[in-house]
Order: sequence, then structure tokens, then C-alpha cells
Amino acid sequence: MLVDTHCHLDFPEFDRDREDVIRRAKEQGISYIINIGSSLLGSIKSVELARAYDCIYATAGIHPHEADSFNQDMRVALERLAKKEKVVAIGEIGLDYFKNYSKAENQRELFLSLLKLAQALNLPVVVHSRQATADTLKILKEAMPVKAVLHCFSGDNGFLKACLDLGFSISFTCNLTYKKAEDLRKMAKLVPLEKLLLETDAPFLSPEGFRGKRNEPSQIKLLAKYVAAIKGVTEEKIAEATSANAKNFFKLP
Repeated sequence: MLVDTHCHLDFPEFDRDREDVIRRAKEQGISYIINIGSSLLGSIKSVELARAYDCIYATAGIHPHEADSFNQDMRVALERLAKKEKVVAIGEIGLDYFKNYSKAENQRELFLSLLKLAQALNLPVVVHSRQATADTLKILKEAMPVKAVLHCFSGDNGFLKACLDLGFSISFTCNLTYKKAEDLRKMAKLVPLEKLLLETDAPFLSPEGFRGKRNEPSQIKLLAKYVAAIKGVTEEKIAEATSANAKNFFKLP
């Protein structure tokens, strides 16, 4: 059994063959797919997908790119969505100082607001942090206690240690397979198995050999094989550990 803990099957890249993509994932042994809400509309679509497919669970969140347009009405709507059946986390939320599509102060306000929502609903959070490690840690520490996973981990050793010390989980995507990702592979080697999650972030970040093509949940099997080699354990061990971690983190049945 494997779990893709972060993908975006609601995105238009899957409109043509979404059913086939889900079927291929099942054929590759992916038992659960967590479809991540990254906007209010995306969160609505995620909940609809979870309702339509037994293997899919949803999150409700607003990406930091959307922070400039965030308002109280959106927060109320997101809270309503987060209470629906099969919604297992708030996310993705966080900070992105790389693209800066929204003002940094608005990103921070949105992040803290949705962390408080997660606390109120007793839900874990899926955190996006890109070139914003100091502020990400500052806000998460202010919001403690919080149960979090750092999605598509891209920080340095200091950030990794700080996240692990706070009890957070760490998730890696297929960019771990890239030829120039040696630093990232070093980070993956340091993460204890009990804190490790796997994701595709599909349709983005296809693995080496598939770059330029759309990613999809079935590729989590290739990622698991790659991580097993990095960690020096069997693929079965990686599948067992990461699936158990995902089930525990998201409270999957």
C-alpha cells in the first residue's frame, strides 16, 4: 500500500482523463490520495472529488499566492468546507517569498488565520514554505500546538532540524529524483522514517525521465523506490512506514 499525500486532481490538467488517472493509481497500489485545496474553489472541488471516489480524501486551504484576495467571507466558507465528511486537514497554507504573488504581510496574516482555524477544528495542517523558512517557523511556533507536515520540503539542515524538533512531519516529492537535487537527497536521508511522507504534487514535479510531462499519483511508486535507495531499506519498508504515517497524520480509516 502507498499513499499520495499531496496532489491536485481538481486542476484542469486532469479534466481530460481524471478517471483514468485514478484507475492507474489504484493499479499501482496507491490506496489513498489526498487532494489538496489551494484556493476556495479548489477546496470545493477537492471535497467533491472525495465524495465521488472512495480512495480520495480532501483538504481545505488557501495557498499564499491567493493571500491578497483573502477576506472574512472566504474564511467562513472555508470553515464550512473543512467540517464536511472526508476533509482531513487544513492546507495547503503557508508562505511563498519566491514568487511573491501576494504581499508578504498578507501571506503572514492568512497563514496565522488558517492555523487558528485548524486548531479550532482539531485538524492537522499542510504547510507550503518557499524561501520563507524564518517566518514560517516563527508563525508555526506562535500557533503551537499544531500538527503539521512540511510539504515538498526544500529547506536546509537547520530548517529541517527545527521542524523535526517541533514534531512536524516532512514530505518529499518527485523532485528528489532530479540530477541536481543532491542537497535535497541529503535532507531525505536525515528524516526519521516515522516522520516521512511521500507526495507527487501532481500535476507538477514529474520525476526524472518524465520531466516536461504531467505528473500523476501513480508515480508515487517510483518515488518510494527512490527513497528506499536513499535510506538503504527495502521498498516494502518505505511503503509500510510512509503509509502508516499518512494514515496516522490524516486519521485515515
